[in-house]
Amino acid sequence: MCGIVAYVGDQNACPIIIKGLKRLEYRGYDSAGICIGKDDSLNIVKKAGKVSELEEVLNVSDNIGTIGIGHTRWATHGEPNELNAHPHSSGDGTISLIHNGIIENYDSIKKALISKGHVFKSDTDTEVLVHLIEEIKKHDGIELFEAIRLALNEVIGAYAIAVMQKGVNDQIIVARKGSPLVIGIGRGEFFVASDATPIVEYTRDVVYLEDGEIGVINKHKDLDIRTIANVSKSPYIHELELSLDAIEKGGFDHFMLKEIYEQPKSILDTLRGR
Repeated sequence: MCGIVAYVGDQNACPIIIKGLKRLEYRGYDSAGICIGKDDSLNIVKKAGKVSELEEVLNVSDNIGTIGIGHTRWATHGEPNELNAHPHSSGDGTISLIHNGIIENYDSIKKALISKGHVFKSDTDTEVLVHLIEEIKKHDGIELFEAIRLALNEVIGAYAIAVMQKGVNDQIIVARKGSPLVIGIGRGEFFVASDATPIVEYTRDVVYLEDGEIGVINKHKDLDIRTIANVSKSPYIHELELSLDAIEKGGFDHFMLKEIYEQPKSILDTLRGR
């Protein structure tokens, strides 16, 4: 399974994201990447291999920013290499996206986008999604949230995504269908992850996104949750009661026991889209 970690607030995002990705290493992965927003730039660093190898190539002075997204990938579309690692960018470089899950109709969308002049650098379904968002945003002249909402209405499959926009250093947009995503609410800051493991160190207040929901996370505003049909929903805040050790094991005594009980879901995920 892939792992997602994101942060927006007043702290330096990079070490929070790297630590969070390490907490998700139990999920298994073959590459890792991070995008940090600073001033009017999106700085993306990706590396095949472990999070520790990504950490080695990160230039700390170039990655100081208060917003960022990070990802560990388990290859589904394309080889486990640097090009296919997340985050993926739009053609114009203004949008960065990380994604868990599988876009089943990515091939037909990709062909349509190629006919409109889009050029792809990777073999992933994820890059197709970020290009689709870019195409809709430019064609309709709309804001990023609306472009994401319309794009998600066109895709078939499972996803958990986190999206950043160049020059917008106070906002991350997230969405889910089929793949889990949790939002941690701090004081003037937000945390996003695939599960609560990277979040519990910083806050006990979390919101679990439901299928078909989109979250607009702005550090200056309250959490905004809407459906893909653009209907507003009131976030239900849960209080985490488990310890960090318990969360890492999903409530089981051992990781092996956890993996045994996850076998039906693992088989279903393996067959998804086939």
